[in-house]
Amino acid sequence: MNIIVCIKQVPDAKDVRLDPKTNTLSREGVQSIMNPYDQHAVEEAVRIRESLGGEVTVLTMGPPQAEAVLRQAISCGADHGVLVSDRAFAGADTWATSYTLARAIATLGSFELVLCGKQAIDGDTAQVGPGLAMRLDMPFVTCIQKVREASETGMVVERMMDDGYDVIKVTYPVLLTVVKDLNEPRVPSLKGTMKAKKAVIKTLTAADIKAESALIGLSGSPTKVVKVFPPEPRGERCMLTGTVDEQVEQLVVKLRPYLP
Repeated sequence: MNIIVCIKQVPDAKDVRLDPKTNTLSREGVQSIMNPYDQHAVEEAVRIRESLGGEVTVLTMGPPQAEAVLRQAISCGADHGVLVSDRAFAGADTWATSYTLARAIATLGSFELVLCGKQAIDGDTAQVGPGLAMRLDMPFVTCIQKVREASETGMVVERMMDDGYDVIKVTYPVLLTVVKDLNEPRVPSLKGTMKAKKAVIKTLTAADIKAESALIGLSGSPTKVVKVFPPEPRGERCMLTGTVDEQVEQLVVKLRPYLP
């Protein structure tokens, strides 16, 4: 069973800032982490590999420092890490990103399963997974909350819905995007950490994946951020101070005029 997991290095959501000049995320001085949804994708891939055998390859597109999340994934049980990195990829939207990842996956060879996090916390579009499946010409199922069964030929999964869940049977090859309810990511072991430090990370450039220059990076992105602005404040704000009891009393006084 050859499994590919697409992961992303993102700014920590606790310290996200926008560059007012470029209308893009400012990463300078901001801690980077593995996209939380992707951690669950890595964990599920490792569990399936432990059950059925095979290999787990983690793949990310980003600058050289994105290598850190690949090593993190390897420390948690993944077998190989591949970094898709080239200045030509800068400014890619979800359309160009899915194209680039598809070209990279095609370069890596055969596979049965592709796993992605439901969405990245820096963009929240949830478009790359389905877009990647379209580029790879393969079926996909989004928002997987549980894997009921995994065999050599297919899987039975639960897809999260607003009013419950769907039970879906799929055959390989297939792409799945996952949510946080799927599992609990493991803590890296000492052996895994040592393996990650020694791992050789393969780097692929635009030339390596034979990407068309008109379809990658900013030039290959039909969507662009033209304006960023904070939402207008609504109503007055009031900070409550003191102990919990004192704050409750203050809150009651503030709300009393609005009660019938």
